[in-house]
Amino acid sequence: MSLLVEIDRYLRRTGTPPTTFGRRAVNDPRLVGDMRRGRLPGPGVRARVEAMLQESQ
Repeated sequence: MSLLVEIDRYLRRTGTPPTTFGRRAVNDPRLVGDMRRGRLPGPGVRARVEAMLQESQ
């Protein structure tokens, strides 16, 4: 499953705005919007996002 799909599921489940998620995960409020437009996160960003998603489960 793609990281963006996992993020979108988290956002729907929690009601968290995309900008808030990006700010909390990697201090980048544009992260989710940029990913939706094709941005591919580097390994460090990806690891931090995955860690945040794991914490929420």
